[in-house]
Amino acid sequence: MTHYKQLFSILLIIICTGFTHSAAQEIKDPSAPYSEPTLPQSVASSAWSSYKSGLNSSWGSTDIRYPQTLPPKDTQAKTLTLTAWQGERVNAQFVLWALKEMKNVTYTVSDLKTTKQTIRRKRRKITIPVSYISAATQITSGYVRYVWTDELNKDKKGGCGDRSDKTAWDSSLVADVIDPIQTIDIDKQTTRPGWITIQVPPTANPGTYSGTVTIKTAGEKDQKLNLQLIVKDHLLPEPEEWSFHLDLWQTPYAVARVYGVEPWSEEHFKVMRPYMTQLARAGQKVITASITYMPWNGQTEDPFNTMVTWMKKADGTWYYDFTVFDKWVEFMMSCGIDKQINCYSMIPWRLSFQYYDQATNSMKMMPLTPGRSEYNTFWGSMLQEFAAHLKAKGWFDITTIGVDERPMEQMREVILLVKEVAPDLKVSLAGNYHPEIEKDIYDYCITSGEKFPEEVKQRRDSEKKISTYYTCCAEAYPNTFTFSAPAEAAFIGWFALKGKFDGYLRWAYNSWTAEPLKDTRFRQWAAGDTYLVYPGYRSSIRFERLIEGIQAYEKYRVLKTEAEDKRDKYALKRLEEILNYIQWDLLPGEADEMVNKATKEMNKL
Repeated sequence: MTHYKQLFSILLIIICTGFTHSAAQEIKDPSAPYSEPTLPQSVASSAWSSYKSGLNSSWGSTDIRYPQTLPPKDTQAKTLTLTAWQGERVNAQFVLWALKEMKNVTYTVSDLKTTKQTIRRKRRKITIPVSYISAATQITSGYVRYVWTDELNKDKKGGCGDRSDKTAWDSSLVADVIDPIQTIDIDKQTTRPGWITIQVPPTANPGTYSGTVTIKTAGEKDQKLNLQLIVKDHLLPEPEEWSFHLDLWQTPYAVARVYGVEPWSEEHFKVMRPYMTQLARAGQKVITASITYMPWNGQTEDPFNTMVTWMKKADGTWYYDFTVFDKWVEFMMSCGIDKQINCYSMIPWRLSFQYYDQATNSMKMMPLTPGRSEYNTFWGSMLQEFAAHLKAKGWFDITTIGVDERPMEQMREVILLVKEVAPDLKVSLAGNYHPEIEKDIYDYCITSGEKFPEEVKQRRDSEKKISTYYTCCAEAYPNTFTFSAPAEAAFIGWFALKGKFDGYLRWAYNSWTAEPLKDTRFRQWAAGDTYLVYPGYRSSIRFERLIEGIQAYEKYRVLKTEAEDKRDKYALKRLEEILNYIQWDLLPGEADEMVNKATKEMNKL
């Protein structure tokens, strides 16, 4: 029996990791300094003729991806004012540019402080002490780095299709990576943005806070940019309390490849933790689990393996091992993501299922079609054991059988089988809206161009079902490609409000390309489609602006609840008027104007 367990442990490694050895490996360090890609052509000097030979600095806009080889236009702001709620996360972007090469350009961000205030209350003078928002613990920052990107399809209607020939696409360098470093060299006649994120403490006193960003380099006078933050007397709940249903699919296999570690080893979980904690802080609700081999037919750089081991024993019965699945779920819950588990997929993109055959001591693939007796037999046994396992772990009520963009007829067959074999096990679907099966879908995510009928959405809300929308390579706008306007990412949260959706799904949080820190282009979709964050625990302009839109959704919900409780008709009317700024038909050109107007008006309430 001991010998059998040893053999089965080896089998688990082969099936669930793809590795044939278990020797410890040296962890690569993607957080180490790296060199950006460079443009082959020389910089045209005429655009720089009006600038002095020293270093220039200004506050910029978070709506702009500043070109590397051009000076920023009409940018001379030395003071920036931001508005935030208690507990909110807000962003700022500054811009540096130089006519000549500058070495070791360093910036520092000071604490943000209030001034002492003296007020009269009942004939007494009261001094309110200075409050701090500490740069050491509440403010993160970094220089913005450049990566290769491409463009929409030639018809400008989306970004799906073969892109294996990179020369067929208009490629360029674009600002996106937020690298948490404070010193960098700035090449001759180039621009370098910097990004600041302020996490306002929930305990921060309302008021105006002031600080500075100081830029230093040898041979130049220090430059200062003034920063003011107005903290409103409103509290944004902690991310785990947000109602917005965020579902960004995780790819643990990409992390293993980039860090050079064995999947599911202690080292693997260690290097994954900061990424998944960062995702939890964005309000993520769902754990992405793969319970079959390559549910999406290996379309990404790192194919999804199965987290469940399927074995057909010599006597013809089935054995399932959930060890890896359990480790993954428990790990994700420890990172703060614990509201839902979506398991993919009973309908993979290639209808063929891998398993280990004990009789022949080999891996086999079995082609099966939903609705056929062979399919029902294959999945019936597994669903029974899986449901029992989930109940034993206490996860049954939060688990769904997830399906992605599959035909309605196949979905109907899967629903019938799940109802028969594992009653009460939920089903989720990301795909087109099908009224024929809508009632049987617990978590239904439809395309951005569709809507749930009003009466259907009301019923789903009463049944506590989840109704969201998604974007992928098919949508030209809004999107989170590396060439997309940054405001489009924020627009996503605002549009969820406008369309009365419960949240948003994007298929790839970290499905990294071969060289993710340098080249976001991929062989099948528009650049940036496969990931939102970068190796080395680096965020991106797109990810930060996406969080901004999610926070707007939550702020709106808080204000609406307060107005309804107080029966404040004026506030309710103003909230409705704010949503009128959000118009799908005005994309892409006015994304920043719509988001900025809506944000400004909401911050007045």
